[in-house]
Amino acid sequence: MLNSITISNYKLHKHLDLGLGNLTVLTGVNSSGKSSVIQALLLLRQSYIQNALREGLVLNGELIPVGLGSDALCLVAEDDTIAVTLGSEQGKCSWKWNAGDAFLGKDFLPVVEMPADDALWKDISLFTNNFQYISAARKEPSEYYPLNTNLVESKKQLSQYYGKCELVAHFLHHYGVVNKLSVQPELIHQAGELADLLSQVSSWERVVSTDVKVVPEKGDKSYSLRYAYQIDGDSTPAYSPINVGYGLSYALPIVVALLAAEKDSVILIENPEAHLHESAQSEIGALIARAAQAGIQVVVETHSNHILNGILMASKRYENGEPGVDKNVVKMYYMKRHSDGMYSDCDEVKIIGDGKIDHQPDGFFSRMDSDMSYLLGF
Repeated sequence: MLNSITISNYKLHKHLDLGLGNLTVLTGVNSSGKSSVIQALLLLRQSYIQNALREGLVLNGELIPVGLGSDALCLVAEDDTIAVTLGSEQGKCSWKWNAGDAFLGKDFLPVVEMPADDALWKDISLFTNNFQYISAARKEPSEYYPLNTNLVESKKQLSQYYGKCELVAHFLHHYGVVNKLSVQPELIHQAGELADLLSQVSSWERVVSTDVKVVPEKGDKSYSLRYAYQIDGDSTPAYSPINVGYGLSYALPIVVALLAAEKDSVILIENPEAHLHESAQSEIGALIARAAQAGIQVVVETHSNHILNGILMASKRYENGEPGVDKNVVKMYYMKRHSDGMYSDCDEVKIIGDGKIDHQPDGFFSRMDSDMSYLLGF
């Protein structure tokens, strides 16, 4: 499991050193550097799966299209190299790439420095099949979803491109219907419910839409997802995802990824709150927290105070002996632009117990307070 990341000269990060927990929450205003942390991890994996990490950094690929060296290099970089260091139980390993003038117009940056010992990093889940990336631009509801036997059945991936999770129907059918994967006990939605993946996916999707049942189906050359409802003990016909709430489709890959993950997996999630009602956001935050407690490493980028509150409530529940998350395995950060606007500053916000935080940085989910003060005339 990763315990730290250091980023130098990449996009808004002139130098950033973050401790990572089982759950790492990245918050802040738009364009403050949150996504750049996730991108740094994706660039390492992207270069590795293209068998190029020994030679350099692949800026455009299956996971992320950064552009050219000029797009990647921080405007106020201290030198002409981009560097990332990962810390894990095995130790620290560092990569450094040349982003000098000769490479600003290229989409491949040659390596300057890399770990001497592959054993320090090759078993980290970032570089194995125990990895998922769930993008903010995940696939919209659709009648049909593509088939990809290699990525789903061999590599256990939900996505072909850019974390869109377009393989979620194939994945859920293969591991939920055909193989009946069991969910970790810590992630069972309620006591007494069936522990197989498909049953638990439906249970957690009910926090989005009451009484829903997820129905993955296999066609000749594609897969489909349908949603049925249990009403007075009877099941309705299965409806197209286009004809039910979009929140079901946007939450689905998050729920599937967390419930199907093995311990020590790495899951990167952008905007888990997309298209969800505030109560569902809170419940998804709680699921993310419980997954972290179960030994799955999750990095979340969010703009939602309800996701945050779901995590904070999960920490309080854990203190009360209920399913939740130990505050000591959670890291939270608030990012904002430095006063000169050219790079990012980062402020760690710690959970101190009873679901409370040690301080509230200016702008850290405080808009509701200021809005209510205005509306109430304070």
